[in-house]
Amino acid sequence: MDKISRRRLLSLGTACAALAAVSPSLAAVDLAELLKPPSLGDMALGAGEDAKVTIVEYASATCPHCAAFHKDVWPKLKADYVDTGKIRFVFREFPLNDAALAAFMIARAAPKESYFPLISVFFDTLESWSQNPAEGLLNIAKQAGFSEQKFNDTLKDESLAKGIIEIRDGGVKFGVKGTPTFFLNGTQLVGEQTYDTLKAEIDKLL
Repeated sequence: MDKISRRRLLSLGTACAALAAVSPSLAAVDLAELLKPPSLGDMALGAGEDAKVTIVEYASATCPHCAAFHKDVWPKLKADYVDTGKIRFVFREFPLNDAALAAFMIARAAPKESYFPLISVFFDTLESWSQNPAEGLLNIAKQAGFSEQKFNDTLKDESLAKGIIEIRDGGVKFGVKGTPTFFLNGTQLVGEQTYDTLKAEIDKLL
């Protein structure tokens, strides 16, 4: 993985390989294998690793479908099930282009408590920062306490980039073809999910 240059970031749009259908897949994966943390570690909220219900989301920072889910569904899901400790939520990076990879590198390089707030910022402001990813990501990083030097150094961190690509490749092995893709206790749910859909499936398992 070579370093990400500003020129490469500037050349990117917000291409999203999302699978828009909102329907469960008939396939299920081995839950124990799915929940093995990647080398960078998992970014998770809610209940602990022994949770009765675990949702794993594979998402891209430049995916408008992922952004819509995190704007419209995630706040209520988080309040009702994650913050209350009823379920465990694991977010895994599935970058679809260099801009998404760069965004995730910034989130990973920030203090751990800033990771999910930064992911929210990326999704909430996607339409603006994606117009000029190099400048947009730098501005977001500065708001998170990055100097321009730290920002540039982060984008040159090949081991960090490789770790995120490994997470994406792991998702591919579990059948992820686009974003967002969710796994609810190992059962795949493809595309944007409504709160009511997730609630119905979660409640069956609790």
